Amino acid sequence: MNLSKQSLRDDLTAAMKSRDVAVTATLRMLLTTVGTTEVAGDEPVVLSHEQIVAIVRSEVKKRMDAAVLFAQGGRPELAAKERSEIEVLSRYLPAAMPDAQLAEHVNAAVALAAADGHTGPKAMGVVMKLLKEAVGGAVDGGRLSAAVKAALN
Repeated sequence: MNLSKQSLRDDLTAAMKSRDVAVTATLRMLLTTVGTTEVAGDEPVVLSHEQIVAIVRSEVKKRMDAAVLFAQGGRPELAAKERSEIEVLSRYLPAAMPDAQLAEHVNAAVALAAADGHTGPKAMGVVMKLLKEAVGGAVDGGRLSAAVKAALN
């Protein structure tokens, strides 16, 4: 799926026509965030697929954090609302990379870093940079970090 502002607008229109309140509200919020990001710099820009996916990931993370806090604060109805928004937003994220494939990428990046003289836990930054370029948005940052830490220790 090639994620763009127009595809989000089309999905919003479909949600409005089907009177799906939760999806409509979530997509409106996402489109607002995308639009704000586009005009945030000196000159307006059109965001790429990868940039929009990064925004979606960020929004999912915010809602995960909020759901945990609401649950801890005794507000299960608000936590449930956040989880329903996560469900809607997750539709726009690429499929997660399988563990075996992630391990291959991590091992290759660790070997490259070791070839340049970066070894042990101090190589974390170098390996993460290599992996971000290699896997792009196919892996969540937390999962990627955990895999690298395990490989470096």
